[in-house]
This record gives sequence, C-alpha cells and structure tokens, in this order.
Amino acid sequence: MTGRLLGIARHARPRGPMETLEHAQVGLETGIQGDFRGSLKPGGNRRQVTVMTLDGWQAALAEVRASVAWEQRRVNLLVDGLALERTSGARLWIGSGVVLEVTGECFPCSRMEELHPGLKGALLPRWRGGVTTRVISNGRIAVGDEVRIGR
Repeated sequence: MTGRLLGIARHARPRGPMETLEHAQVGLETGIQGDFRGSLKPGGNRRQVTVMTLDGWQAALAEVRASVAWEQRRVNLLVDGLALERTSGARLWIGSGVVLEVTGECFPCSRMEELHPGLKGALLPRWRGGVTTRVISNGRIAVGDEVRIGR
C-alpha cells in the first residue's frame, strides 16, 4: 500500500506550540529532530514519531462538526492513502530511507477536548488518532514523499 506524506510537525516542549515543517531530519535517537517526544528513553521509546491519516482526521472532525488544523492533533506526521488501523509491527518506509516500526495505537489525550468538545471520543474508533512508531532507519523526509506500509 502506497501513500503520500502531507505534513510534518514537532513541538520542542510539553504543551508547547506545534511547528509545521516542509522537511525534517529523523534520527534513531531523536525521532523528528527538535521534537521533545522523540528522544530515545532508557529501555527504548515506543513513541518516537506519531503518524495519523488524513482520512481519520477528517472523519473525526466531521463527526463533531469541527474545523481544526491537523497539527493541533499533536502528531508528527500526516499521511494520505494508507490505512493504519491495527498495524502494530508493520513498517512505514518514507522517502528514500527512513523506516518507522508501528508500535501501537496513538490514543488521543484530554487536550483534544480543549480543541473541540467530543473530539477525543471521535478519534478513538478505527485508530483515527493515529499510530506510535519507533525509528528503525534514519534520514531526511519531506512533504510530498512517498510512504509505503508493509511487514
């Protein structure tokens, strides 16, 4: 299955503002460079880079009749053309060399309720909130890159 990378975002500190990027360096020990969640933790980090689909985001927004920018979901990558539901253990290949391993579902936090009432609940079905991943192979990614998923 092949899709496209539509957006890249990061935040330098907890509850900090999200910054969108056209390209980013992805590292084994840093996740998205400059994102506070991506740094490797003792014992490993199952949540270095978070990924969400455009379809999942749009479905959640439609359900609660909201208009909220994707980066406010506070995930790192927005992709189109892929299905991420129940993909634990799968790998995402982005661009010419970055590989991410899906470690699980990215559960929405209470901050989604601050954005719009009901949004947290609307992100729960079918893994609409996205997935958590760990970096397997580092490199540079850019908006527009091809994204493939497989085992």
